[in-house]
Amino acid sequence: MKSAYRHLLGLFSMIALGVAGSTPAEPAVASRTSASSHEALPAMATVSHLHDFQVVELRRYTTTHGGRAHFASYFDTYFPEAFEQLGAMVFGQFLPREHPDQFVWLRGFHDMPARPVVSSQFYYGPLWREHRLKVNALLPDSDNVMLLRPLRPDTGVAVLPAVDPVDEPRGAQGIMVMQIFAVKKGDEDALAARAEAQFGSYRVAGVHPAGILVTLDEPNNFPQLPVRTDGPWLVWLGVVSDEATLREQLQPAMQAAARALLASGMLRTAPEQLVMDPTPRSRLRWLPDTGEVAR
Repeated sequence: MKSAYRHLLGLFSMIALGVAGSTPAEPAVASRTSASSHEALPAMATVSHLHDFQVVELRRYTTTHGGRAHFASYFDTYFPEAFEQLGAMVFGQFLPREHPDQFVWLRGFHDMPARPVVSSQFYYGPLWREHRLKVNALLPDSDNVMLLRPLRPDTGVAVLPAVDPVDEPRGAQGIMVMQIFAVKKGDEDALAARAEAQFGSYRVAGVHPAGILVTLDEPNNFPQLPVRTDGPWLVWLGVVSDEATLREQLQPAMQAAARALLASGMLRTAPEQLVMDPTPRSRLRWLPDTGEVAR
């Protein structure tokens, strides 16, 4: 915990000096890097330092009618790098297909002590102060938030490389899918074991598993931002390459799993499925060469 605070406080000091994210040695290294060596760098190597986010917020916002596109543009433009500079991560942001006035995004923190530090720096900082009135005017409800953690270290949400404006001129591609299970208290471990067995049927060509998350049962240590207390929950995340794969392979498997898990008696309600399009700058998207992105 102390190391997380020291890291964040050191980062804030560098931001104040205008040199955040750099060291005296980095400019020289950058000057020696040729265009050809940059192009040869494996995409995932560029984010190898961005890992171990043990706290995940699944944030589901309601936007004003017709205002979602404007909010998504503001979000993509201003916020992902702002959180990254503070030591947090915006894993991805999405537009649910069946809910035209919803905006969904995933934010990660290294641990719970980092959450109030980063949140305070952002929400009381200059970037949010500049844009909050216009952004908040588009958000009648931003309180639908699940506080989650990886089921195991290997099921955390991986950080994909940022969308490259040169190599990806059309922006983020693919389809993001979430399956959300409302678990009965006391059945968390048993349900997770059964669910993982079912999730094996989701592993088909054209589907990249992107994480399995469960409720993080901790007090809200930044009460300015409410979180839901009606858990527990289990959430499966995946990225799909195309419509045919979604329709013909993944959705039938998900429907069968939903029926089986509901019949187990360990769920409070039928599972919820969200099919979403990534915004143009969403990190979580279809990248053919990343393979299975959950870890």
